[in-house]
Amino acid sequence: MTPVVIVAAATGVASAALYLRRRRWVDAGLAATAGLALAGLLALPSSVTPVMDAVTVTDDTVAADVAQAGRIVVSGHGLREAQWRDLPLRPLSWQAPSGDLLWLNFPRTLALGRTFALTVRRQPASGPWRLQLLAENGAVLHEARGGGAQLTVRWLPPLAERLLLRARLLDDAGKTLQEGPVPLTVVPALPLHVVGRFGAPSFDTRVLNELLHDGGALLDWQTVLGKAVTRSEGVAALPAPANAAVIDASWFESQGGTARAALLAQVAQGMPLLVVGGNAGAPAVWQQALALRLAQQPVTTEQEDTRHVAAAGTVLALPPASWHPVAGGDWSVLAADQDGKPWLWQRPWRQGRIVWLGVAGWHRHAITAPAALAQWWQQVLDASSRASLRSVGWVKPDPLPVAGLRTELCAHGVRPGGTVAVDGQAALAWQARTDQGGAACVAFWPRQVGWIAARSGKEATDMYVFGADDWPAWQRALRQEATQRYAARVLPGDTGTTAGAPTLPAWPFAVLFAAALLGLWWRERR
Repeated sequence: MTPVVIVAAATGVASAALYLRRRRWVDAGLAATAGLALAGLLALPSSVTPVMDAVTVTDDTVAADVAQAGRIVVSGHGLREAQWRDLPLRPLSWQAPSGDLLWLNFPRTLALGRTFALTVRRQPASGPWRLQLLAENGAVLHEARGGGAQLTVRWLPPLAERLLLRARLLDDAGKTLQEGPVPLTVVPALPLHVVGRFGAPSFDTRVLNELLHDGGALLDWQTVLGKAVTRSEGVAALPAPANAAVIDASWFESQGGTARAALLAQVAQGMPLLVVGGNAGAPAVWQQALALRLAQQPVTTEQEDTRHVAAAGTVLALPPASWHPVAGGDWSVLAADQDGKPWLWQRPWRQGRIVWLGVAGWHRHAITAPAALAQWWQQVLDASSRASLRSVGWVKPDPLPVAGLRTELCAHGVRPGGTVAVDGQAALAWQARTDQGGAACVAFWPRQVGWIAARSGKEATDMYVFGADDWPAWQRALRQEATQRYAARVLPGDTGTTAGAPTLPAWPFAVLFAAALLGLWWRERR
């Protein structure tokens, strides 16, 4: 309530009190009515912005266009994720159109020695089809056939270089259904320096040691054999700081507070920690040290809870550990099997993170499926550790950047507010983003199709910008998914604006004020 409103109301009340002293009851009522009507008139908003009932959004829509809208009308397949995040929340009127949709899943950056995998999913899936991965010269690198909704092709790059591969979808008769670019940057693999600490020997840890050693990793490996006996393998001291640590649960549970604090201090400085949880047995320790709540695996459902993970074209059956994490708080699921059952969990720990492996018994596949086991462990290590000494970890959240449309680039290990240079863009500054796992991001509008470079300090990365005609079915699928996520964020009945809220009209207060003053004037003149 403003001072002017208070003064108007007080004047009306004071005038009414004076009339009451003279026993002029009607005049007192008219004075009070005039004062309160004037106060009510002054208390109304001075101006009300006109509210649009609805606005139809397009690629050119900005936040200001939607600010005064009561709801949003979407035609076609909707907008992209980055565009929706720029708009305020409004109720959505949208009907997803029918038509062929496509999803592509592949890494944009790959370390030399890793197998490149491209997975394509169609909707709807109609009849047998083929998926081809093509080199830059058009040669077929790999081909997959099937009649389901999803196919995967794989290829091992021979050199560290920047490539613009292509993928082609064909029907059973050989007619091309879809074809488009598949950008890939192959970078040199940096050596993996691993610290391993284990509270008891096991076949699983022995197989892991052999896999890491065969892969060229430099190991500082210690296994407790008894109360005063520890077996050490690898080098006595790593020549460079470890970029990964692997421990089993029993080793951590047997350590005192000082040893645990020393390990977690290294993790806090950026060293990823992988916990092999197969021999966990003290859930209270994990709850106290890492705020990790463990649930016991029922013995009667162990067969049903077996995880089935795919690697190198083979499905590995891995039994669950006796104890598994319960997602919640800082802990979240990092990976799940093909049935949707989680087997890898993670939580951030200052500049590093802690990952929990919740399966065991992988040594059984060392003879029957050694290639699949090696690739699966490569997936685990890639997911849980940096596997490099690079100070900046680049993240490209936009799966399909398109020229002329807003996109984003993120990075771990950069300082918010620091500068980043992107080809064809003005100077940009990193901004912290909580929805990207602590990474900082920049947003920009790429102007042309092709490779663009981004640099932050001494680190640089490449990013490919697609054309408006590249992968139309994939673009439609991404737009539909982003529109569905936007609609899910809008609470029922929430318009996101107070401009459209019902307001009292001003004219009744004005009429009442004028009538009361005219009544007083007429009575005073009698």
